[in-house]
Amino acid sequence: MRHRKAGSKFNCTASHRDALFRNMVTSLLKHNRIRTTDPKAKELRRWVDKMIALAKRGDLHARRQAMAVIREKKVVHKLFAEAKERFAGTNCGYTRIVKIGHRAGDSAPMSIIEIIAPPIELPEVQPKENEVPVDDVAEE
Repeated sequence: MRHRKAGSKFNCTASHRDALFRNMVTSLLKHNRIRTTDPKAKELRRWVDKMIALAKRGDLHARRQAMAVIREKKVVHKLFAEAKERFAGTNCGYTRIVKIGHRAGDSAPMSIIEIIAPPIELPEVQPKENEVPVDDVAEE
């Protein structure tokens, strides 16, 4: 019986599967759209929805939980900065999967997974008057 056995195995070890999806979550949140196989896209949707739900919560514990999955600090910062405004209208279903046919090499069913909400333009942070820009310090 498969009671309470969520997720697919993808014929790899648990550590490899975790690494695979951590990389895919980071790429999807960074680029807003990636191309992958249908089963991986369906499983990736679960991971991304959890990360966006954490970002909407927005507290320190949620940020640390997201950092445990997402591999780049900048991606986590961007996600947490824009999540409340970008995903305010919905409680779930933040991604869309579009099937695009079969891969030429092995005829695997391929799809594009993308984040539905449009990106938000964040204002640039201006340095204070007496503060030296970071670029000027690196040149010295």
